[in-house]
Amino acid sequence: MTAALPAFALASTLLILAPGPDSLLVLRNTLRHGRRAGWVTATGTMSGLLAWAAAAAFGLTALLRVSHLGYDVVRLAGACYLLWLGVSSLWPSRGPRGAPAAEAAGPAGLAPAQAGWRRVYLNGLLSNLLNPKIGVFFIAFLPGFIPTGAPAPLFPLVLGLWFIAETGAWLAVLAWMAARGAGWLRRSTVQRWLERVTGVALIGFGLRLAAEAR
Repeated sequence: MTAALPAFALASTLLILAPGPDSLLVLRNTLRHGRRAGWVTATGTMSGLLAWAAAAAFGLTALLRVSHLGYDVVRLAGACYLLWLGVSSLWPSRGPRGAPAAEAAGPAGLAPAQAGWRRVYLNGLLSNLLNPKIGVFFIAFLPGFIPTGAPAPLFPLVLGLWFIAETGAWLAVLAWMAARGAGWLRRSTVQRWLERVTGVALIGFGLRLAAEAR
């Protein structure tokens, strides 16, 4: 049973390191509001993954496979949310005296009060909960690493928690690197371009999710 964990950890690492909406949102919020905002966004992402993992462990996500309407509703809602986030990234929020919010946060990465911890947490949470592909991923990916006779739903939930822990660790490191990055990353011009690139990428993910056939 434990032999499945190394293989699952390796496969999970490769999947987590692939660029996606979660990483982009953590990067965007870190650049806008500082390191803590990136970590709060990552916490929202992990909360969403936890909900999907629990649903998959108890067989609830299997409903996505049999309900075309339910899948499409969640998919289109998620696409619209990513599009909205992408468009909003093209007009980054500003800090005092027109300085980028990330600069206003200071060298310690402490976001100003107006960053809105609830808002950045919801960014991570909703981008996960409104993506039915994550639910399908859990019911299609996890079973391949579950040994015959493993206790259900305990073992699938353990694998899900492992995946969430790896995701959280990567997103926390990403936020730390973005906040600590080289001096040129802190320049307002570079930050504006990173915001725009992130916005275009989020719009691309949203359009792909909206157009993707089941």
